[in-house]
Amino acid sequence: MSVEKRVIKKYPNRRLYDTATSSYITLGDVKQLVLDSVDIQVVDAKTQEDITRSVLLQIILEEENGGMPMFSHEVLTQFIRYYGQAMQGMMGPFLEKNLQLFSQLQEKMQAQTKAMYGDNPVFNANLWGEFMKFQGPAMQSMMSSYMEQSSGMFMDMQNRMQEQAKQLFGGFNFPGYVAPEQGKQEKEN
Repeated sequence: MSVEKRVIKKYPNRRLYDTATSSYITLGDVKQLVLDSVDIQVVDAKTQEDITRSVLLQIILEEENGGMPMFSHEVLTQFIRYYGQAMQGMMGPFLEKNLQLFSQLQEKMQAQTKAMYGDNPVFNANLWGEFMKFQGPAMQSMMSSYMEQSSGMFMDMQNRMQEQAKQLFGGFNFPGYVAPEQGKQEKEN
């Protein structure tokens, strides 16, 4: 049984209409739906085109222009450089998997926090800073594990690409190219 997406219609006047509540909402309300893990779909009211990605990117842009941006200049320029490159198709799944791993890391940290402090609403940013100082070695271990998993995923992705390239181009004779198995056999003879 699949859960239907909550449909938000965007009108030419840029207003967003939540079909579930039959009311106009703001971009901030859409952000809150995402934070509340509501599966949404934004459609152009006139053309019925799915414009969810562009609305989500608009939310990210507003967040980036706010107080503490998540993406550095270098990260943004690297994203732009990947467009049109051979690795572009692999970048999305790689980032998606890394975000999943990072979410798991965050859940572990939250579980540790809850184990130490319970559901104490007083646990604010200052206490979080103290917790991070106290849990330094454990945090480093968790981050190291995350980085190892991330590196492993990248290596797996690279190996899959090599295998796909071998299957795709294996039947073609390229001048100067010697297949690894063929080169090994020639050296033995």
